[in-house]
Amino acid sequence: MKFYHYIFAAICTGITLSSCHKEADVFVSKPVITPSKPITSDTLSGSIQGTLLAGKTYYFATDITINDGDTLFLQSGVKLIALGDGSSQLKSPQITVNGSLISLGTKEAPNYITVSDNMRTVDNAFKGIWGGIQCTPAKDKQGGDLILKWTHVEFAGGPAAAGNDIYKAGDPRYLIYFANVDKNFILEDSWIRGSKDDAIRTDGGRISILRNTFELCGEKGGEALNMKSGTIGDVAYNVAIGTATNAFKVSNSGDKTVQANVYIYNNTMVNCGFRQTKEGRGGGINYEAFAKGKAYNNLFINCRVSMRVVGGAGTGADLPNLSYGSNLYYGNAPTLISQFNATDGVSTFSANDIHGDVKQNSPVFYTYDVDQFDYTTLGGTIKTPPVTWKQQPLALLQQGTSNFRIRATSPAAGKGFTGFEPLNRTTVRSEAAADVMKPGKDLGAYQLDGSGNQH
Repeated sequence: MKFYHYIFAAICTGITLSSCHKEADVFVSKPVITPSKPITSDTLSGSIQGTLLAGKTYYFATDITINDGDTLFLQSGVKLIALGDGSSQLKSPQITVNGSLISLGTKEAPNYITVSDNMRTVDNAFKGIWGGIQCTPAKDKQGGDLILKWTHVEFAGGPAAAGNDIYKAGDPRYLIYFANVDKNFILEDSWIRGSKDDAIRTDGGRISILRNTFELCGEKGGEALNMKSGTIGDVAYNVAIGTATNAFKVSNSGDKTVQANVYIYNNTMVNCGFRQTKEGRGGGINYEAFAKGKAYNNLFINCRVSMRVVGGAGTGADLPNLSYGSNLYYGNAPTLISQFNATDGVSTFSANDIHGDVKQNSPVFYTYDVDQFDYTTLGGTIKTPPVTWKQQPLALLQQGTSNFRIRATSPAAGKGFTGFEPLNRTTVRSEAAADVMKPGKDLGAYQLDGSGNQH
Protein backbone atom coordinates (compact mmCIF):
# COMPACT_ATOMS: atom_id res chain seq x y z
CA MET A 1 0.00 0.00 0.00
CA LYS A 2 1.20 3.51 -0.65
CA PHE A 3 2.08 5.08 2.65
CA TYR A 4 1.50 8.73 1.94
CA HIS A 5 -1.82 10.47 2.19
CA TYR A 6 -3.03 13.68 0.65
CA ILE A 7 -4.40 16.39 2.89
CA PHE A 8 -6.13 19.11 0.94
CA ALA A 9 -5.47 22.64 2.14
CA ALA A 10 -8.26 24.07 0.02
CA ILE A 11 -11.50 22.73 -1.41
CA CYS A 12 -12.65 23.34 -4.96
CA THR A 13 -16.42 23.56 -5.09
CA GLY A 14 -18.21 22.38 -8.18
CA ILE A 15 -15.08 21.55 -10.23
CA THR A 16 -12.46 18.86 -10.16
CA LEU A 17 -9.07 19.38 -8.55
CA SER A 18 -7.47 19.02 -11.97
CA SER A 19 -9.60 21.81 -13.40
CA CYS A 20 -8.94 24.03 -10.42
CA HIS A 21 -5.22 23.43 -10.74
CA LYS A 22 -5.20 24.69 -14.32
CA GLU A 23 -7.21 27.86 -13.83
CA ALA A 24 -4.85 30.85 -13.81
CA ASP A 25 -7.23 33.04 -11.81
CA VAL A 26 -8.06 30.53 -9.05
CA PHE A 27 -5.56 29.84 -6.27
CA VAL A 28 -5.52 26.36 -4.81
CA SER A 29 -2.87 25.30 -2.31
CA LYS A 30 -1.12 22.07 -3.22
CA PRO A 31 -2.18 19.16 -1.01
CA VAL A 32 0.51 18.23 1.50
CA ILE A 33 2.20 14.85 1.59
CA THR A 34 2.21 13.48 5.12
CA PRO A 35 4.99 10.88 5.33
CA SER A 36 4.95 7.86 7.59
CA LYS A 37 7.18 4.91 8.51
CA PRO A 38 10.36 6.84 9.39
CA ILE A 39 13.55 4.95 8.55
CA THR A 40 16.03 5.27 11.43
CA SER A 41 18.77 2.83 10.43
CA ASP A 42 21.49 4.54 8.37
CA THR A 43 22.11 1.40 6.29
CA LEU A 44 19.64 0.34 3.61
CA SER A 45 19.35 -3.01 1.85
CA GLY A 46 16.75 -5.19 0.15
CA SER A 47 13.15 -3.99 -0.15
CA ILE A 48 12.53 -0.59 1.41
CA GLN A 49 9.64 1.78 1.95
CA GLY A 50 8.99 4.68 4.26
CA THR A 51 10.60 8.05 4.94
CA LEU A 52 14.25 9.05 4.92
CA LEU A 53 14.34 11.76 7.55
CA ALA A 54 15.34 15.37 7.00
CA GLY A 55 19.03 16.12 7.39
CA LYS A 56 20.05 12.47 7.80
CA THR A 57 22.64 10.48 5.82
CA TYR A 58 21.91 6.94 4.63
CA TYR A 59 24.08 4.35 2.86
CA PHE A 60 23.55 1.35 0.59
CA ALA A 61 26.20 -1.10 -0.59
CA THR A 62 23.87 -3.55 -2.33
CA ASP A 63 20.81 -3.09 -4.54
CA ILE A 64 17.76 -1.63 -2.87
CA THR A 65 14.23 -2.06 -4.24
CA ILE A 66 11.00 -0.12 -3.85
CA ASN A 67 8.30 -2.69 -4.49
CA ASP A 68 5.20 -2.07 -6.59
CA GLY A 69 2.67 -0.15 -4.51
CA ASP A 70 5.31 1.09 -2.06
CA THR A 71 6.92 4.52 -1.84
CA LEU A 72 10.26 5.77 -0.60
CA PHE A 73 10.02 9.43 0.42
CA LEU A 74 13.05 11.67 1.01
CA GLN A 75 12.50 14.71 3.18
CA SER A 76 14.73 17.75 2.58
CA GLY A 77 18.44 17.67 3.36
CA VAL A 78 18.78 13.90 2.94
CA LYS A 79 21.97 12.31 1.65
CA LEU A 80 21.65 8.82 0.16
CA ILE A 81 25.15 7.49 -0.46
CA ALA A 82 25.97 4.56 -2.75
CA LEU A 83 28.99 2.55 -1.61
CA GLY A 84 30.67 1.05 -4.65
CA ASP A 85 33.55 1.33 -7.07
CA GLY A 86 31.93 0.58 -10.43
CA SER A 87 34.15 -2.40 -11.16
CA SER A 88 31.22 -4.82 -11.57
CA GLN A 89 27.47 -5.01 -11.23
CA LEU A 90 27.86 -6.29 -7.66
CA LYS A 91 30.08 -3.36 -6.78
CA SER A 92 27.85 -0.71 -8.30
CA PRO A 93 24.52 -1.02 -6.45
CA GLN A 94 21.37 0.44 -7.96
CA ILE A 95 18.02 1.72 -6.76
CA THR A 96 15.31 -0.35 -8.41
CA VAL A 97 11.99 1.50 -8.45
CA ASN A 98 8.98 -0.71 -9.10
CA GLY A 99 6.86 1.56 -6.93
CA SER A 100 7.40 5.31 -6.39
CA LEU A 101 10.41 7.38 -5.36
CA ILE A 102 9.78 10.94 -4.18
CA SER A 103 12.65 13.23 -3.21
CA LEU A 104 11.55 16.68 -2.09
CA GLY A 105 14.69 18.65 -1.42
CA THR A 106 14.52 22.41 -1.16
CA LYS A 107 16.69 25.29 -2.34
CA GLU A 108 17.94 25.74 1.22
CA ALA A 109 18.33 22.01 1.91
CA PRO A 110 18.80 20.01 -1.32
CA ASN A 111 18.96 16.23 -1.35
CA TYR A 112 21.85 14.12 -2.64
CA ILE A 113 21.72 10.67 -4.24
CA THR A 114 25.39 10.25 -4.91
CA VAL A 115 28.70 8.77 -3.74
CA SER A 116 31.00 9.60 -0.84
CA ASP A 117 32.34 13.14 -0.80
CA ASN A 118 35.92 12.05 -1.52
CA MET A 119 34.72 10.40 -4.76
CA ARG A 120 32.74 13.39 -6.04
CA THR A 121 35.54 14.58 -8.33
CA VAL A 122 35.71 15.41 -12.03
CA ASP A 123 38.16 12.54 -12.56
CA ASN A 124 35.44 10.14 -11.40
CA ALA A 125 32.76 11.65 -13.63
CA PHE A 126 32.64 8.76 -16.10
CA LYS A 127 33.57 5.82 -13.86
CA GLY A 128 30.02 4.66 -13.13
CA ILE A 129 30.56 4.20 -9.41
CA TRP A 130 27.01 3.00 -8.71
CA GLY A 131 24.12 1.66 -10.75
CA GLY A 132 21.69 4.57 -10.94
CA ILE A 133 17.93 4.80 -10.45
CA GLN A 134 16.19 2.17 -12.57
CA CYS A 135 12.41 2.64 -12.80
CA THR A 136 10.57 -0.24 -14.41
CA PRO A 137 7.26 -1.85 -13.55
CA ALA A 138 7.46 -5.11 -11.66
CA LYS A 139 6.32 -7.98 -13.82
CA ASP A 140 2.60 -7.66 -14.59
CA LYS A 141 2.40 -4.55 -12.38
CA GLN A 142 1.87 -0.86 -13.08
CA GLY A 143 4.91 0.73 -11.48
CA GLY A 144 4.82 4.22 -10.05
CA ASP A 145 6.13 7.76 -10.17
CA LEU A 146 9.62 9.21 -9.96
CA ILE A 147 9.63 12.73 -8.53
CA LEU A 148 12.90 14.53 -7.81
CA LYS A 149 13.02 18.18 -6.70
CA TRP A 150 16.15 20.08 -5.67
CA THR A 151 18.09 16.83 -5.77
CA HIS A 152 21.65 16.02 -6.87
CA VAL A 153 21.89 12.69 -8.75
CA GLU A 154 25.50 11.92 -9.62
CA PHE A 155 28.29 9.55 -10.71
CA ALA A 156 26.23 6.54 -11.80
CA GLY A 157 26.59 4.14 -14.72
CA GLY A 158 28.14 0.95 -13.40
CA PRO A 159 28.02 -2.15 -15.64
CA ALA A 160 24.77 -4.09 -15.96
CA ALA A 161 24.40 -7.73 -15.07
CA ALA A 162 23.36 -10.38 -17.55
CA GLY A 163 19.70 -11.35 -17.83
CA ASN A 164 18.00 -7.96 -17.65
CA ASP A 165 15.60 -6.52 -20.23
CA ILE A 166 17.18 -3.08 -20.56
CA TYR A 167 20.93 -3.44 -21.04
CA LYS A 168 23.37 -5.87 -22.53
CA ALA A 169 25.58 -7.54 -19.96
CA GLY A 170 28.44 -5.24 -19.04
CA ASP A 171 26.94 -2.12 -20.64
CA PRO A 172 26.86 1.03 -18.52
CA ARG A 173 23.53 1.75 -16.87
CA TYR A 174 21.85 5.12 -17.23
CA LEU A 175 21.96 7.46 -14.29
CA ILE A 176 18.14 7.49 -14.44
CA TYR A 177 15.99 5.10 -16.47
CA PHE A 178 12.20 5.54 -16.51
CA ALA A 179 9.79 3.26 -18.39
CA ASN A 180 6.35 3.66 -16.83
CA VAL A 181 4.32 4.94 -19.75
CA ASP A 182 1.20 5.91 -17.75
CA LYS A 183 3.09 7.34 -14.76
CA ASN A 184 4.91 10.57 -13.95
CA PHE A 185 8.56 11.51 -14.09
CA ILE A 186 8.99 14.97 -12.59
CA LEU A 187 12.51 16.41 -12.35
CA GLU A 188 12.75 19.98 -11.11
CA ASP A 189 15.55 22.31 -9.99
CA SER A 190 17.96 19.37 -9.76
CA TRP A 191 21.55 18.61 -10.74
CA ILE A 192 22.34 15.65 -13.01
CA ARG A 193 26.06 15.05 -13.13
CA GLY A 194 28.62 12.43 -14.10
CA SER A 195 26.97 9.72 -16.21
CA LYS A 196 28.88 7.15 -18.23
CA ASP A 197 26.28 6.94 -21.03
CA ASP A 198 22.87 8.66 -21.24
CA ALA A 199 22.25 10.56 -18.06
CA ILE A 200 18.50 10.01 -18.40
CA ARG A 201 16.58 7.74 -20.73
CA THR A 202 12.81 7.52 -20.83
CA ASP A 203 11.03 4.63 -22.52
CA GLY A 204 7.64 6.17 -21.96
CA GLY A 205 6.13 8.35 -19.27
CA ARG A 206 4.49 11.68 -18.55
CA ILE A 207 7.47 13.94 -18.05
CA SER A 208 8.12 17.41 -16.69
CA ILE A 209 11.84 18.23 -16.81
CA LEU A 210 12.21 21.80 -15.59
CA ARG A 211 15.00 24.15 -14.41
CA ASN A 212 17.72 21.51 -14.03
CA THR A 213 21.46 21.58 -14.68
CA PHE A 214 23.09 18.74 -16.65
CA GLU A 215 26.89 18.49 -16.37
CA LEU A 216 29.46 15.88 -17.46
CA CYS A 217 26.92 13.61 -19.13
CA GLY A 218 28.35 10.76 -21.23
CA GLU A 219 31.95 9.64 -21.57
CA LYS A 220 32.17 8.80 -25.29
CA GLY A 221 28.50 9.06 -26.18
CA GLY A 222 25.12 9.58 -24.64
CA GLU A 223 22.60 12.35 -24.17
CA ALA A 224 21.71 14.42 -21.15
CA LEU A 225 18.10 13.39 -21.84
CA ASN A 226 17.19 10.69 -24.36
CA MET A 227 13.42 10.31 -24.83
CA LYS A 228 11.89 7.34 -26.65
CA SER A 229 8.40 6.23 -27.67
CA GLY A 230 5.66 6.75 -25.12
CA THR A 231 7.32 9.89 -23.71
CA ILE A 232 5.08 12.97 -23.53
CA GLY A 233 5.75 16.28 -21.81
CA ASP A 234 7.88 19.37 -21.36
CA VAL A 235 11.63 20.02 -21.18
CA ALA A 236 12.20 23.64 -20.26
CA TYR A 237 14.54 26.10 -18.51
CA ASN A 238 17.37 23.55 -18.28
CA VAL A 239 21.11 24.15 -18.68
CA ALA A 240 23.21 21.45 -20.39
CA ILE A 241 27.00 21.84 -20.36
CA GLY A 242 29.54 19.63 -22.13
CA THR A 243 27.21 16.75 -23.00
CA ALA A 244 28.91 13.95 -24.99
CA THR A 245 26.27 13.83 -27.73
CA ASN A 246 23.00 15.76 -27.73
CA ALA A 247 21.59 17.67 -24.84
CA PHE A 248 18.03 16.56 -25.72
CA LYS A 249 17.03 13.82 -28.13
CA VAL A 250 13.47 12.79 -28.99
CA SER A 251 12.93 9.59 -30.95
CA ASN A 252 9.77 7.54 -31.37
CA SER A 253 11.83 4.36 -31.52
CA GLY A 254 10.70 1.66 -29.14
CA ASP A 255 7.67 -0.52 -28.57
CA LYS A 256 5.19 1.91 -27.02
CA THR A 257 1.95 2.72 -28.84
CA VAL A 258 1.96 6.33 -27.60
CA GLN A 259 3.88 8.64 -29.96
CA ALA A 260 6.80 10.56 -28.49
CA ASN A 261 5.74 14.20 -28.17
CA VAL A 262 8.01 16.64 -26.32
CA TYR A 263 8.06 20.43 -26.10
CA ILE A 264 11.64 21.68 -25.65
CA TYR A 265 11.75 25.37 -24.85
CA ASN A 266 13.84 27.99 -23.04
CA ASN A 267 16.91 25.81 -22.56
CA THR A 268 20.59 26.82 -22.61
CA MET A 269 23.05 24.39 -24.24
CA VAL A 270 26.79 25.09 -24.05
CA ASN A 271 29.73 23.18 -25.61
CA CYS A 272 27.75 20.00 -26.32
CA GLY A 273 28.61 17.19 -28.72
CA PHE A 274 32.39 16.95 -28.69
CA ARG A 275 32.91 13.53 -27.10
CA GLN A 276 30.72 11.68 -29.64
CA THR A 277 32.95 10.14 -32.30
CA LYS A 278 30.21 9.02 -34.69
CA GLU A 279 29.35 11.20 -37.65
CA GLY A 280 26.06 13.07 -37.78
CA ARG A 281 25.48 13.17 -34.07
CA GLY A 282 26.13 15.52 -31.27
CA GLY A 283 25.14 18.90 -30.04
CA GLY A 284 21.87 20.47 -29.04
CA ILE A 285 18.40 19.17 -29.93
CA ASN A 286 17.64 16.13 -32.09
CA TYR A 287 14.21 14.97 -33.33
CA GLU A 288 13.99 11.70 -35.30
CA ALA A 289 12.07 8.45 -35.88
CA PHE A 290 8.55 9.95 -36.12
CA ALA A 291 8.87 12.00 -32.94
CA LYS A 292 6.91 15.24 -32.76
CA GLY A 293 6.90 18.35 -30.61
CA LYS A 294 8.10 21.94 -30.46
CA ALA A 295 11.52 23.58 -29.95
CA TYR A 296 11.49 27.31 -29.23
CA ASN A 297 13.42 29.95 -27.29
CA ASN A 298 16.61 27.90 -26.88
CA LEU A 299 20.24 29.05 -26.80
CA PHE A 300 22.76 26.94 -28.75
CA ILE A 301 26.24 28.09 -27.70
CA ASN A 302 29.33 26.53 -29.33
CA CYS A 303 27.65 23.15 -29.89
CA ARG A 304 29.16 20.76 -32.40
CA VAL A 305 25.70 20.49 -34.01
CA SER A 306 22.88 22.74 -32.84
CA MET A 307 19.51 21.74 -34.35
CA ARG A 308 19.12 18.34 -35.99
CA VAL A 309 15.84 17.17 -37.48
CA VAL A 310 16.10 13.89 -39.33
CA GLY A 311 14.07 13.55 -42.54
CA GLY A 312 13.17 10.57 -44.68
CA ALA A 313 10.70 7.72 -44.47
CA GLY A 314 11.16 5.40 -41.53
CA THR A 315 13.90 7.38 -39.80
CA GLY A 316 12.57 10.92 -40.05
CA ALA A 317 10.71 13.00 -37.49
CA ASP A 318 6.97 13.64 -37.78
CA LEU A 319 7.57 16.84 -39.74
CA PRO A 320 3.92 17.98 -40.08
CA ASN A 321 3.62 17.91 -36.29
CA LEU A 322 7.01 19.40 -35.42
CA SER A 323 7.66 23.14 -35.17
CA TYR A 324 10.65 25.17 -34.03
CA GLY A 325 12.01 28.70 -34.13
CA SER A 326 12.98 31.78 -32.10
CA ASN A 327 16.27 30.10 -31.17
CA LEU A 328 19.69 31.79 -30.90
CA TYR A 329 22.74 30.15 -32.46
CA TYR A 330 26.30 31.12 -31.54
CA GLY A 331 29.58 29.61 -32.74
CA ASN A 332 33.16 30.80 -32.58
CA ALA A 333 34.46 28.56 -35.40
CA PRO A 334 33.42 27.89 -39.02
CA THR A 335 32.81 24.20 -38.28
CA LEU A 336 30.19 25.16 -35.70
CA ILE A 337 28.54 27.72 -37.94
CA SER A 338 28.19 25.14 -40.70
CA GLN A 339 26.32 22.84 -38.32
CA PHE A 340 23.84 25.27 -36.81
CA ASN A 341 21.42 23.07 -38.74
CA ALA A 342 22.84 19.58 -39.14
CA THR A 343 24.08 18.94 -42.67
CA ASP A 344 22.57 15.43 -42.53
CA GLY A 345 19.20 16.76 -41.37
CA VAL A 346 16.32 18.82 -42.77
CA SER A 347 15.97 21.61 -40.22
CA THR A 348 16.22 25.19 -41.50
CA PHE A 349 16.25 28.61 -39.89
CA SER A 350 12.96 30.32 -39.15
CA ALA A 351 12.36 34.02 -39.67
CA ASN A 352 12.66 34.63 -35.92
CA ASP A 353 15.89 32.71 -35.34
CA ILE A 354 19.01 34.67 -34.39
CA HIS A 355 22.12 33.48 -36.21
CA GLY A 356 25.08 34.89 -38.09
CA ASP A 357 28.77 34.45 -38.82
CA VAL A 358 31.63 33.45 -36.53
CA LYS A 359 31.41 35.11 -33.10
CA GLN A 360 28.26 37.04 -33.96
CA ASN A 361 25.27 37.26 -31.60
CA SER A 362 27.00 36.46 -28.33
CA PRO A 363 24.34 35.78 -25.67
CA VAL A 364 26.16 38.13 -23.27
CA PHE A 365 26.23 35.89 -20.22
CA TYR A 366 27.05 37.45 -16.86
CA THR A 367 30.20 35.54 -15.93
CA TYR A 368 30.91 33.07 -18.72
CA ASP A 369 33.18 33.94 -21.63
CA VAL A 370 31.89 32.04 -24.66
CA ASP A 371 35.25 32.60 -26.40
CA GLN A 372 37.53 31.44 -23.62
CA PHE A 373 38.19 28.34 -25.72
CA ASP A 374 38.35 29.09 -29.45
CA TYR A 375 37.43 26.09 -31.58
CA THR A 376 39.21 27.58 -34.63
CA THR A 377 42.56 26.65 -33.09
CA LEU A 378 41.77 22.94 -33.04
CA GLY A 379 41.67 22.02 -36.71
CA GLY A 380 39.86 18.80 -37.51
CA THR A 381 36.40 18.46 -38.99
CA ILE A 382 32.95 17.63 -37.76
CA LYS A 383 33.54 14.04 -38.86
CA THR A 384 36.56 13.93 -36.55
CA PRO A 385 35.59 15.77 -33.38
CA PRO A 386 38.52 17.98 -32.38
CA VAL A 387 38.47 17.57 -28.62
CA THR A 388 37.80 15.06 -25.91
CA TRP A 389 36.70 15.82 -22.38
CA LYS A 390 40.27 15.34 -21.18
CA GLN A 391 41.44 18.09 -23.55
CA GLN A 392 38.65 20.53 -22.85
CA PRO A 393 39.22 23.06 -20.07
CA LEU A 394 37.26 22.23 -16.94
CA ALA A 395 35.17 25.37 -17.34
CA LEU A 396 33.68 23.94 -20.54
CA LEU A 397 32.54 20.77 -18.81
CA GLN A 398 30.97 21.97 -15.60
CA GLN A 399 29.13 25.02 -14.43
CA GLY A 400 31.42 25.89 -11.54
CA THR A 401 30.97 29.55 -10.66
CA SER A 402 29.72 30.52 -14.12
CA ASN A 403 26.55 32.55 -14.39
CA PHE A 404 24.53 31.80 -17.52
CA ARG A 405 21.99 34.55 -16.95
CA ILE A 406 21.81 36.93 -19.87
CA ARG A 407 22.31 40.67 -19.52
CA ALA A 408 19.72 43.18 -20.64
CA THR A 409 21.94 43.96 -23.65
CA SER A 410 21.78 40.37 -24.91
CA PRO A 411 20.26 39.77 -28.35
CA ALA A 412 18.25 37.04 -26.59
CA ALA A 413 16.41 39.57 -24.43
CA GLY A 414 12.74 39.88 -25.28
CA LYS A 415 12.94 37.58 -28.31
CA GLY A 416 10.99 34.64 -26.93
CA PHE A 417 7.93 33.18 -28.66
CA THR A 418 5.14 32.81 -26.10
CA GLY A 419 2.31 31.80 -28.43
CA PHE A 420 1.91 28.23 -27.17
CA GLU A 421 1.09 26.43 -23.93
CA PRO A 422 3.16 23.68 -22.27
CA LEU A 423 1.88 20.16 -22.76
CA ASN A 424 1.72 19.74 -18.97
CA ARG A 425 0.65 16.09 -19.06
CA THR A 426 1.73 14.99 -15.57
CA THR A 427 -1.13 13.99 -13.29
CA VAL A 428 0.33 14.46 -9.80
CA ARG A 429 -1.74 16.95 -7.76
CA SER A 430 0.00 16.70 -4.37
CA GLU A 431 2.78 18.81 -2.90
CA ALA A 432 4.97 16.96 -5.39
CA ALA A 433 3.06 18.23 -8.45
CA ALA A 434 5.02 19.66 -11.36
CA ASP A 435 5.65 23.41 -11.21
CA VAL A 436 5.28 24.01 -14.94
CA MET A 437 6.38 27.33 -16.44
CA LYS A 438 5.06 28.78 -19.65
CA PRO A 439 7.42 29.80 -22.48
CA GLY A 440 9.49 32.84 -21.51
CA LYS A 441 9.82 36.17 -23.24
CA ASP A 442 13.64 35.91 -23.09
CA LEU A 443 15.59 33.14 -24.81
CA GLY A 444 17.37 30.55 -22.72
CA ALA A 445 16.96 29.05 -19.27
CA TYR A 446 17.16 32.33 -17.35
CA GLN A 447 14.69 35.18 -17.55
CA LEU A 448 15.58 38.81 -16.94
CA ASP A 449 12.81 39.03 -14.35
CA GLY A 450 14.62 36.44 -12.21
CA SER A 451 12.36 33.51 -13.08
CA GLY A 452 13.44 30.37 -14.89
CA ASN A 453 16.43 28.30 -13.79
CA GLN A 454 17.43 29.09 -10.21
CA HIS A 455 20.94 27.58 -10.17
